[in-house]
Order: sequence, then structure tokens, then C-alpha cells
Amino acid sequence: MTLDIAIRKAATLKPKPAEDSLGFGRYFTDHVFVMDFAPDHGWHDARIVPNEPLGLEPAAAVLHYAQAIFDGLKAFRGADGRVRTFRLDDHCARLNRSAKRLCMPPIDPGWLHESIVELIRVEQDWVPRGSGTALYIRPTMIASEAFLGVRPADRYTYFVLLSPVGGYYSSKKDPVKIWVEMRHVRAAPGGLGGVKAASNYAASLPAAEEAKQRGFDQVLWLDALEHRWIEEVGTMNLFVRIGDEVLTPPLDDTFLAGITRDSVLRLLRDWGTKVTERRVSIDELRHAHAHGDLAEVFGTGTAAVISPVGLLGFPDGALTIGDGKAGPVAQRLSDALTGIQYARAEDRHGWMMPIT
Repeated sequence: MTLDIAIRKAATLKPKPAEDSLGFGRYFTDHVFVMDFAPDHGWHDARIVPNEPLGLEPAAAVLHYAQAIFDGLKAFRGADGRVRTFRLDDHCARLNRSAKRLCMPPIDPGWLHESIVELIRVEQDWVPRGSGTALYIRPTMIASEAFLGVRPADRYTYFVLLSPVGGYYSSKKDPVKIWVEMRHVRAAPGGLGGVKAASNYAASLPAAEEAKQRGFDQVLWLDALEHRWIEEVGTMNLFVRIGDEVLTPPLDDTFLAGITRDSVLRLLRDWGTKVTERRVSIDELRHAHAHGDLAEVFGTGTAAVISPVGLLGFPDGALTIGDGKAGPVAQRLSDALTGIQYARAEDRHGWMMPIT
């Protein structure tokens, strides 16, 4: 069953921002998609409407008990001028996994797909054309019931925001500098680390701010129990190359199953690169660096795609990774993924879906 979407256009459209000053998440398109859930109606009243403030009561459950999830993906304007999304249905499936974990009602995957596709079609003029730019897509679900008891809410609102973006980090040329966090914890086993719950990101803020005060771009999170095993870097999955082997921590419930992570694993295996999913300790990284074997460290994620790490900071000093520049594997992955996303290279895995 297809989704019946009512469309109400904005009377006045906003001017488009200059593409060389987009930044990340600063500008938003003229319209949003919104849909509501109630026990007696299920998901209903699907609509594309002008981008205006949501009407929430002060007692809305999301404001008190943090029932809020989201996902993030991108649409790209290819070299041929067409607009395509990257692994749209995988992101829709992940949003529903997050909903299940927070006792929120799932949405029919086809409806999730339609909500995003139809909003992009309405706002296709907002998809930027410049190198490295994209239209960031933020599907979100919040508990909107006005009730102060501690239980899953009965009413929810699902909405989709669109934002034209440039690079995630302000410096697109230089690898990022990462602080190895030995004290703060973002997520623990059995918690919410494996889903895109808003509360995960609130938990990461103090350590991220302290890292920036030290002159670093983001935080490398270690496990909550021993502060020994590497997990993720900032909001990205982490890869390291020791010698000729690429390593990444195996998925568990403490960090997100990244769509870009999965894409990187597939590409590396296509190329015949030795790649292993196993636990990697911070001691192993330091030992490999001391012996000249730590060749590359890089993060992967929707926002930054491939983000090479040039420096790892510790309380007792810092380690420069390789020559402090992007390594060959990270660069090849970046070129391959962006080539597919911008329709400059063959999409052998069927990751791109045309919208226009």
C-alpha cells in the first residue's frame, strides 16, 4: 500500500545559500515531511508542509524521557545532473531497529522510503551541485504524547528534515586530530550505543568539548568496562591499518552499525585487501606505532564519508599516524565511494537510487 501524502507548499521560498559556505547542518529547505501515530489510527496524516516549528506540549514525553531517534543519509547530484540517494533502504531499516530498541512504533519500510523520496522531489532544487556537497536527510521520530508517567508513549511524530551541506569538518584537506578518551563513557554494554538514539549524542558532548579545548577535532571512545578496547571515533566507525591488514572493531551493542562502514568492508573485500573485524586494544595501537607498523587510522560515516586521522592524543603525548596525511587505503576508499555517489564510477553494488 502506497502512502497518501498531502502537499501544502510554502507561500514564500527561502533564498538558497552559497554553496561554498554551506558547512554542515546550518541551512534547511523550505518543506518537511510529517506524519503522526496514535493507538487508534496507527501512522496517519502523512504530509509535506512548510518548514515551521513543531507544536509540542510542555509535557510531551520526548522532553522528559528522551524517546527520540533519528537517522542520517544523503542525496547527491551526480556528474550527469541526476539526483540519487545512497543506500536509502538500509537507512530506513536502521531507523526501524532504533525504534524497536526505544519501544517506539515501527513504520512500514515502504512508507519510510516514500516519505524521503517524495520530499526530495519537492525540494530537488536544494540539492547542491558543487564538489563535495550533498543534501543531508534527517528522518526523526519523537514521542509527542503529553504524559509524565514513565512508560512508552502512546503518540509519536515522525518528520524528515533536509539540509544542503558541504564538508563535515571545517578543514577538508587535513586529517583530523583525535583525543583518546580515557575517562568519559558514551555507551556501555546493554545500553543504547548500537542505535541512533538522541541521548547517545548528549552523552558524548562533555568529552567532545574537552577534546576541542585541547586542540583536537573529536574523541576516540574506548570500551566502558576496561577503557582498553577501541570502539568508535566521534560519531564515526573506526578502521586502522597495521602493516597490510585493515582492522575494525566487530559490531556489538555499544556502537552503531554504520552504513558507510559496511560499504567500506565490501569495497576492501572486492579489492582483495586483508580486512578483519576483531577487537583492537589501544595498547596494540601504541605497540604498532612504536614498531613502525601503524600505517593508517580513519573514520567512516555518512557525514564525513572517509575521515583520515593524522594524530592520536594521549595525556602523556601524541602519536602521529604515518606521515600525518591521508594514507593510500583511506584515499582510495574516499575516491571510490565519492565516485559512486556522484555517478563518476560504476555502482556495482546497486547502492544508488535515482530520484530525478
